[in-house]
Amino acid sequence: MKSKKTKNRWLIAASAVGIHISIGSVYAWSNFTNPLIEEFGWSTSQVQLTFSIAILFLGLSAAFMGHFVEKHGPRKAGILAAVCFGTGVIGSGFAVSISSLPLLYIFYGVLGGIGLGVGYIAPVSTLVKWFPDRRGLATGLAIMGFGFAAAISSPIMEVLITSVGLQNTFYILGISYLFIMIVSSLYLEKPEEGWAPAGFVEKVKAGKMEQKRDLAQLSANEAVKTKRFYYLWLMLFINVTCGIAILSAAKPMAIDSIGMTTVQAAALVGILGIFNGAGRLGWATISDYIGRPNTYTAFFVIQIALFALLPFTTNAMLFQITLAVIYTCYGGGFSSIPAYIADIFGTKQLGAIHGYILTAWSAAGLAGPMFAAWMKDTTGSYESSLLFFAGLFVVALVISVLIRVDIRRIQQQSEKTVRQSMKKVVS
Repeated sequence: MKSKKTKNRWLIAASAVGIHISIGSVYAWSNFTNPLIEEFGWSTSQVQLTFSIAILFLGLSAAFMGHFVEKHGPRKAGILAAVCFGTGVIGSGFAVSISSLPLLYIFYGVLGGIGLGVGYIAPVSTLVKWFPDRRGLATGLAIMGFGFAAAISSPIMEVLITSVGLQNTFYILGISYLFIMIVSSLYLEKPEEGWAPAGFVEKVKAGKMEQKRDLAQLSANEAVKTKRFYYLWLMLFINVTCGIAILSAAKPMAIDSIGMTTVQAAALVGILGIFNGAGRLGWATISDYIGRPNTYTAFFVIQIALFALLPFTTNAMLFQITLAVIYTCYGGGFSSIPAYIADIFGTKQLGAIHGYILTAWSAAGLAGPMFAAWMKDTTGSYESSLLFFAGLFVVALVISVLIRVDIRRIQQQSEKTVRQSMKKVVS
């Protein structure tokens, strides 16, 4: 029987980027805020709630639909994500046409949010299997697309809103996302069992490349019963909580603490978005060389120092450099976590486990900005919250050491079992 032709893994990666660039446009939601307020008289909090609902359902659907991704494969999961997200954006146009805020919540927040969650995990879990030699690079490519999406979508949204109005903007974007995501999903496929990239096996045999073995091959239900799962969850939660807080506070801090103008601060936020995207690819690629445990420890050591430094920074250049590095660590946390999950739980049910871990994102999305705003209202500045976040990173650093200890313990148990098995064979 003739075996089917193996797909190009770089085109698989390009397909993943296509999906993530589409769903990542959620980060450009602020483009709709003022036009919606001006047209319908809704409050800022009412309009922003749409975005919060979308992020909430991203986390929930990623957690609950992870098993769907594993059972039905990335193609069907990607198409489901396309239908949900595309229909959600198109439906938002209908909601706007009848001036219905509740319908906007349902279409963009709930339906669009479900598309976000499924679309986020489906291509990532597949990419890890296509890149056993470069897990970090593969996941970094896709999740970089999510990070850069706002920079690509924002100017397009601005032009469309100005030229064709809010309603038609939602229709055009929704149809475009639906098309891009479906086309991208149709190429997605898991590699055949035992597949390896050309020359990979030969290089391993020749000793030119080390084949890193996964710590275990666990199902999602088995993974959630381990300490390692909760260590990963907490590390991601702390990294995202502190990162989102600084994202929400960057502009007012630049104005109040450094003395930048509103225009300069807005430009800074846009530029920092590039570091967010670049950090996703850069740190994930670095993690292939130094290992995921070292990468996460580096995140926390760097950010302990920078968050402690920020409240006392008055120099504009130092302020911008500090924020840029923090943004790379924030983005890198997202892109390194799928490869970290694969390293310690295997690829058996990676999509489902990744979905469970992403609930940390939803929780952090609520906790970070709310805490930073509360500290600002209570103390009159963001400085005290930054010192608190530096303390949180100390906790994260301790967790990053504890997970190393746990990994090492399991490795020693595995080595002991192998030695005992060899002794039995010899005897």
